[in-house]
Amino acid sequence: MRLLFPLLLAAILVVATTGSEEEFLNQIHALQPRYGGGGTPVQGLSCLSWRLSVEAHNIIDWKTVPQACKDYVGHYMLGHQYRKDSEAVVDEALVYAQSLQLGGDGKDLWVFDIDETTLSNLPYYAKHGFGVEPYNSTLFNLWVDDGKAPALPESLKLYGKLLSLGLKVVFITGRPESQRNVTTKNLHKAGYHTWEKLILKESSYTGYTAVAYKSSERKMLEKDGYRIAGNIGDQWSDILGTYVGNRTFKLPDPMYYIS
Repeated sequence: MRLLFPLLLAAILVVATTGSEEEFLNQIHALQPRYGGGGTPVQGLSCLSWRLSVEAHNIIDWKTVPQACKDYVGHYMLGHQYRKDSEAVVDEALVYAQSLQLGGDGKDLWVFDIDETTLSNLPYYAKHGFGVEPYNSTLFNLWVDDGKAPALPESLKLYGKLLSLGLKVVFITGRPESQRNVTTKNLHKAGYHTWEKLILKESSYTGYTAVAYKSSERKMLEKDGYRIAGNIGDQWSDILGTYVGNRTFKLPDPMYYIS
């Protein structure tokens, strides 16, 4: 079993270099996840229990995935369960969105995060690892600058349904303002064709936590007369703080933690 993951990873990397990003996305999500615990990484927890505690926000401020859970997290992210978990979140968001009574003035909003919410960076993590090593901003920014991140299919589905219901979409991302052009092009390429605002992190927010930064931007949206009906992200910092909206939805992401 220990030889299985390296062989699968090698296979998908061949796809990444020879096929389109869409083909790569389909390939990595077709793999089966491994449900094994893979050791006792934190206070005697199995890797499955560790991931549950991360998603429930019981384990916070962690820097890297425990080494013993490297294969487990990789197989989860590359397998069907990650997609099923994402689909479950989006299905609940859709039920809620369809129940809304909109104001009819174009001021009802849904806020989306970008990385691991709107766009999937799985091709990058499949190549560079699943959160065991410390975050490498240089390598990740090179990936972002390529503008090839595919859409997380479940989020793209939600996006389309929200627009059809008459909601406006706002993206709030921790990406810096210097990445506006490439982010705009990547969103369009991935299928996100229109939005009300694309908010990137300006230099004036240097030193701010993600919670403080995103709370401040949501506050400004509401001051401009918008109503935040829903808010979805992969990090707890996307949906905590103030002016979070009437309902929040947390997508799975056991690869990294942003405060």
